[in-house]
Amino acid sequence: MPPDVQHSGAEPPILPVLKRFLPYLWPKDAPGLRWRLALSGALVLLAKGGALLVPFAYKAVVDRMSGDTQAALPIILLLVGAYILARFTGTAFDSLRRVAFERVGQTATHRLASRTFAHLHKLSLRYHLSRRTGEITKVVERGTKTIDTMIYFLLFNIAPTVVELAVVLVVFYLKLGIGSVIATAFMVWLYIWFTRKVTDWRNHLRQEMNDLDTRAIGRSVDSLLNYETVKYFGAEKRETDRYSHAVQSYARAAEKSENSLGLLNIGQSFITNAMMLGAMLYTVWLWSRGDLTVGDLVLVNGLLMQLFRPLDLLGMVYRMIRQGLIDMAAMFDLMDTEPEIIDDPDAPPLAIDHGAVTFENVRFAYNDDRQILHGISFTVPAGKTLAIVGPSGAGKSTIGRLLFRFYDPQSGRILIDGQDIAHVTQESLRQGIGIVPQDTVLFNDTIGYNIAYGKQGASGQEVREAAAGAAIDGFVESLPQSYDTQVGERGLKLSGGEKQRVAIARTLLKNPPILILDEATSALDSRTEDAIQDTLDRIARRRTTLIVAHRLSTVTHADEIIVLDQGRIVERGSHAALLDKGTLYADMWRRQAEEREVAEAAE
Repeated sequence: MPPDVQHSGAEPPILPVLKRFLPYLWPKDAPGLRWRLALSGALVLLAKGGALLVPFAYKAVVDRMSGDTQAALPIILLLVGAYILARFTGTAFDSLRRVAFERVGQTATHRLASRTFAHLHKLSLRYHLSRRTGEITKVVERGTKTIDTMIYFLLFNIAPTVVELAVVLVVFYLKLGIGSVIATAFMVWLYIWFTRKVTDWRNHLRQEMNDLDTRAIGRSVDSLLNYETVKYFGAEKRETDRYSHAVQSYARAAEKSENSLGLLNIGQSFITNAMMLGAMLYTVWLWSRGDLTVGDLVLVNGLLMQLFRPLDLLGMVYRMIRQGLIDMAAMFDLMDTEPEIIDDPDAPPLAIDHGAVTFENVRFAYNDDRQILHGISFTVPAGKTLAIVGPSGAGKSTIGRLLFRFYDPQSGRILIDGQDIAHVTQESLRQGIGIVPQDTVLFNDTIGYNIAYGKQGASGQEVREAAAGAAIDGFVESLPQSYDTQVGERGLKLSGGEKQRVAIARTLLKNPPILILDEATSALDSRTEDAIQDTLDRIARRRTTLIVAHRLSTVTHADEIIVLDQGRIVERGSHAALLDKGTLYADMWRRQAEEREVAEAAE
């Protein structure tokens, strides 16, 4: 079983996670982005330098105004201009830094999101069947959005704050002595220690809140995707109650998190104001002794206020970084999930000449305690049709999944034109096989888009020809928006027969040499089934075709029919030969004929 997508347990260590995401920030194949990042760093230092000059310029103005104002007026005016210029340059350089860095952050986010999305499509069918789509998409969304936040806080908040603290300590040493340096360093350490302790506690609350949020999203997506099932069973209130309970649990966790923020802010404010009080009292005392000027009081106050701005955000910064580490670790865990089905390093593409399909003693089980196929062997000659029938649960659809290599058998081989599909590329294998599935799921887009999905870059003319081949062109052209008609979520705006014809059309557009019809008409009424069956028979000509069917009336034309029962081939032959035997196939045919007569009489 693949690991869960949610990250749990102890918080991830910083260095390993940073090591994983730094290559996206400093890509080897993009020197332009590296230059932008270096320029952003330089602009950060210039912005911080401009901001640090503000208290010094302010001090100079105050000191000059304390003396002979008239004699010093020109200098005072120049100092006021310098003060305003320092304020402006600090803001200007910070804004330029944002402009220079934006492409770096967006590119890193784009690359990480694209790589994660591609990896999700490489994971096995088993993985996706065991996971909630809403939860996976939430993990990816959080992880990719976090990278920009992490970069901003690490490079443009924490690093400049360290530089600023060093400058403040140097100025305090020169102006106030070593005692003020020690006291300031201690108060900053106390501030950081308190912030970290409280934020660590809050992080656990936020992690619980995020887990509950993910669960609520997962339940809402699952419920909405099964909208029809909910309606069938009149379970709207049940689903609403389940979702309401999940949201209520999230609200309680969010309330605890917000209340803890109040405690953090009170403690931080107490420490910073205590630091300010001590520094100002000491400065006033030195001024009273004549050791400092009034401007020095302004300078100390300005430097502390300058230092407090990023420190006031430290709790949020620390929380965002720790939460970012959790979100990114969860996404990297997802990316570290190994695909169950992988290509050999030197796997060649599948070369289909005629399209003969062979199963050689194939054994397969989804789980160790339940064997599905027990040594299945058969051959479908090129251009011929093989039908696979049998009771529900006999393993019919599993054969199609194995042929597409969604799973690998535990033993045996599957060959196409003598080539073991386990040793060719999956892309080339699936390109050579088309399928009309039992349950056709369409993209929430137009009819034209869903048909064109069968062939990348298909022209409008090719789409219309495929629609004509599937006998759906008349219906589509009768719609007000024709091929631009939206089909809705999973194609729910179309009937079952219309969806099947769209599936047939896109398979025709793909034009594969091997075709699988997996219970393609089992969900349709008899009249629609007969109409679509004629279309299926037509597209199956001159192709190697496997028909997986429950209704035996759809396979009477097959060149060979194999009957599966509990994962074993119990009968094989033509329709007439199997009826003559009078065993399982004949019994199934008789019962279905009786059911069909009853259904036709009811109509």
